[in-house]
Order: sequence, then structure tokens, then C-alpha cells
Amino acid sequence: MKRLHASVVLAICGLAAFALQTAPAIAKKPAKNTKPANTGKPVKGAPVVPGSRYLALGDSVTFGYEEASVVPAPNYNDAASFVNYPQVLGQEYHLNVANASCPGETSSSFINTSAPSHGCENNPAHSSSNYRTLFPLHVSYSGSQLAYAVSYLHGRHNVRLVSLMIGANDLFVCQETTSDHCASSAEQAATSATVTKNVRTIVSAIRNQAHYNGQIVVVNYYSLDYASAAINAQSQLLNQAQDAGARGFHVKFADGFGEFEAGALHSGGNTCTAGLLTMLSAGGCGVHPSYSGQGLLAQAVAKTIKIS
Repeated sequence: MKRLHASVVLAICGLAAFALQTAPAIAKKPAKNTKPANTGKPVKGAPVVPGSRYLALGDSVTFGYEEASVVPAPNYNDAASFVNYPQVLGQEYHLNVANASCPGETSSSFINTSAPSHGCENNPAHSSSNYRTLFPLHVSYSGSQLAYAVSYLHGRHNVRLVSLMIGANDLFVCQETTSDHCASSAEQAATSATVTKNVRTIVSAIRNQAHYNGQIVVVNYYSLDYASAAINAQSQLLNQAQDAGARGFHVKFADGFGEFEAGALHSGGNTCTAGLLTMLSAGGCGVHPSYSGQGLLAQAVAKTIKIS
């Protein structure tokens, strides 16, 4: 279990995306094994080593998405300009990162692009304003994110890490398509059951169709306000749904919820005031992690995985 180097986390708090991408390598102790496995299937659960591949899967959090009203305004035409936790991990441990995430992806659209999405392939308003139609992703592919993941893992044998963070947009779709904005326990339970079922399908495909036997980490979501019991419960319900679907497939769980909670402690549990969420020009915060928030998610993953 290792922590991200402190200088990386601090740098994310104060640097723009372009500065992070051009930062010098972080000085660390020499790795025990610096030679990646380029041929043959990796040893089961093999540790991450410099030069190995990392496949990141998920939604807007994994993508590094920022709301349009963030200052400075995000450049949606340049996917590389968005800071995200897979990028932070990749730079710290010298990994070859393939980030297949899509803003607005639900656990259902992850599997089937015609299933309800929250703005990746389609949206509840049935408008043409969908991210994959308008803007580039970090990696280019056709078809579903799951199909890409299986193909990627089939074609590359030095993948040492796969992360998955999915399900928040299922809740947002429920909120936008129900008269009570998904307030009933029955609607929330149905949404959770869908996330659990789909995560099980996703992880099963990675293990059994792609025959990937390396490390898989499910990244848990944070709370938008730890001072609110209701908001905490919503995040924990989502995390429980994710975790339940992944159990039984030798998967580890990165405590994004706990990392943000600790980071917001000095601000009375207010994730916004703590600077862990995107800051909007009109005041207040968005729902996506700031650069420092992304750093905490990266640290949550780093503390969970085996690194050599």
C-alpha cells in the first residue's frame, strides 16, 4: 500500500492542466522491478510497475470533466486538457494510461450505447447535445465502453491495472425522469439494483471474456457535503451498489468517499469550501472534483493497489 508523493497532490491544487502535464518526473525510491511484462499474460494480480498499462473506465469523474461555467473555461475540444485521477496515477508511477471514460455514461450505456445515458450517447431530454457526438474522448473508439475494454484487454498483455467508477449518472437519470426526482425508496432501490447488475456484467466480462487476471479497482464516489446526512446516504447507497456488483471477482475498492471526507474535515465537512469540487464563476461549486479532488481520488487508488 503506497501513498502518492505529497508533491503531486500539492501541485494539483495550484496548477492548471497544461502545467501538470509538463511537470518533471517525481523523485521516488527505485522500483523493485522496473521491467514491464510486454509478452505473455501477466501473473495473476501482478503489481503495477513503470511502463505497464492502466485501463481507466467510467464517467465524467474519471474523465476529469469540468462544468462550462468553471473559470478558466474548459476546452472540450482538447480532452488532454482535463486533469483526472488516472492521469495523476500514470504520471506518478510512469504508466501507459488508456482512459476510456465518457461524461454522462450510465452503467447501462456503458454496456449498450442505445441504453439511457445522461449525456454521453443520449440524454433524458432527447436532444442532440451528447458528449461523444460533439467532443473527443481521451481515446477514440466506436461502440460501447465495455466492448472497447474487452478489445483493449484482448490485444494487450501488459495491463496491470483496470479501474472502474460508474453509476452516478444512473441516479441523475432517475432524478430527471421521475415526478418526485427519485425521492422514493422504491425508485432508489431500483436504481441501485440496476447499478449492481450492470457492474457485475462489466466486471464479469473483464474477467471471463477478456480473460484479464490483473488488478481491478472499483473507485467509490465522494459526498458533495459531508455535513448532510441525506447527501452522505445517497453517495453511500451508490457505492454499496457498485461494490455489491463487483464482489466475487477478486476486485479491490478504493475509498474515494473516505479520502474526500478527510480532506473536507477542516472545512466542517463542506466539500465545496474545502476546494475539492470545481468552482463555478457565479459562485458555489459544481459536482465534479477539482484538481485537488482528483488528486485525492488518485491517492485512494494508490493506497489500494499493489505497486512494485
